[in-house]
Amino acid sequence: MKQRVLSTRGHLPGTGLERLAGRVELVRGPGDKPGAGELADLARGVDGILCLGNDRIDAALLDAAGPGLKVVSLASMGFDAVDQRAAADRGVVVTHTPGVLAETTADLAWALILMARRRLGSARDRLHAGDWTVFRMDDFLGLDVHGATLGLVGYGQIGRAVARRAVGFGMRVLHLDPFSTAGDELSQPADLPTLLAESDIVSLHVPLTEATRHLIGPAELGSMKTTATLINTSRGGVVDEAALLHALREGVIHSAGLDVFEHEPRGADVADLVAQSKLVALPHVGSATEATRAAMVDLAVDNLLDVLSGRPARTPIPGAVAVPR
Repeated sequence: MKQRVLSTRGHLPGTGLERLAGRVELVRGPGDKPGAGELADLARGVDGILCLGNDRIDAALLDAAGPGLKVVSLASMGFDAVDQRAAADRGVVVTHTPGVLAETTADLAWALILMARRRLGSARDRLHAGDWTVFRMDDFLGLDVHGATLGLVGYGQIGRAVARRAVGFGMRVLHLDPFSTAGDELSQPADLPTLLAESDIVSLHVPLTEATRHLIGPAELGSMKTTATLINTSRGGVVDEAALLHALREGVIHSAGLDVFEHEPRGADVADLVAQSKLVALPHVGSATEATRAAMVDLAVDNLLDVLSGRPARTPIPGAVAVPR
């Protein structure tokens, strides 16, 4: 009898899901994100779950799946929506997809840097609204990126990819990362107060944990240059959104670029933030290219099939077991 796997979405980019369907009995979720009750019903009796980074995988869902559940495989690098303790207590392997989205996400971080720093969002909006009727030398004045200081909070795969791109802009690069305390040919380490005070652009590349939730709040924003730009392509909860709104309104910092929000998809709670002319906001598209999203699904499927076949997972989340208990 084939093993039974739930994909929380009925369709995913690339061919990975169809490859999975040829190996297991595949239960397909709806086209959009299922509710918790619907997800629990779909998960009953499955051996594995293929899900996205914003699917809440908690103790209730794990118990709904039952004792036969061996693996939860995320098509995502982030895993903050998973109750890791509950999974570990039940001997369930949890995997994610590092290594396949760093370069694409770094490209997007740079798009936000350029758009926010140079006020390109506001310029585009004025053009689209038909308000560009005369050329003025003092219209749409932004700030230079070349030669600026870039501060990277988090210096893993994505942070290093962002640093590599900074070379072409002739930038000085600083980084903060507990696992990368030495400098290299791209960047020099700094503590958080130094990084915030000296950087013209601060770009966030850390996972969302209890230690990093609201890592950037009123005090941190207040310690940045008034000409600084904040970029977040990591997780929305790393930034205190109310503090950021205040900082943009009051000129505490120059600008910001966000690809992520504390609650996604975003609702009325951040309408005021998104409406700020000093903010460039995107709907979590950091990894959204055809090739990268397909590669994420492929790696998630490979992880799932390896565990179900009795092999160790290729990329378990940090601290997780690679084989089920």
